[in-house]
Amino acid sequence: MNSQKSPDLPTEADVLLAKESSRLLAVYLSSKEASQSIRVIDQAGEHGAVRIPTAAFRLLIDVLSEMAQGNAVSMIPVHAQLTTQEAADMLNVSRPYLIKLLDGGVIPFHKVGSHRRVRYQHLVDYKLKADTERLATLDTLAAQAQELDMGY
Repeated sequence: MNSQKSPDLPTEADVLLAKESSRLLAVYLSSKEASQSIRVIDQAGEHGAVRIPTAAFRLLIDVLSEMAQGNAVSMIPVHAQLTTQEAADMLNVSRPYLIKLLDGGVIPFHKVGSHRRVRYQHLVDYKLKADTERLATLDTLAAQAQELDMGY
C-alpha cells in the first residue's frame, strides 16, 4: 500500500466529464448480463469493443459518480495488507487506539518481521460490526428517551 500515491482531487473539467459519462453509462447498465460491452475509440479514431464483467462496469459508474461529486477515489483490493497507520487512517482512529484493538484481539493481524499488518477485509468486517452495534445502541437510547417522554 505504501507504494500507492494518494489520489488527486478531480479538476472542474473532470467533475463535469464524470457527471456526463456516469449518467450516460448508467443507461446501459444491465444487471441481467454477466458482462457488458463498451466501445473504445483511440486517438486515431480506431474502434474496439471491449467486454468487461458487469461488476467492473458498475464499479466504473460508481467511480465516475464519486468524481462527479468532486471526490478523489482510491481502490483497495480486499486481500490488501495495510500498515497500522493506514488501518488507523481508514477507521479514522489514532494509531495507538488501533494497536489496542489489535493487541486485544478485536481485529486480527499478523506480523511481517516486527511490523503488524492488517488485512483490509478484517477492517471492513470490524467497521461493519462496530457500526451495527452503534446503531443498535442509538435505537435503544432513542426508545428509552421516548418512554421517559424526554422530547426526542
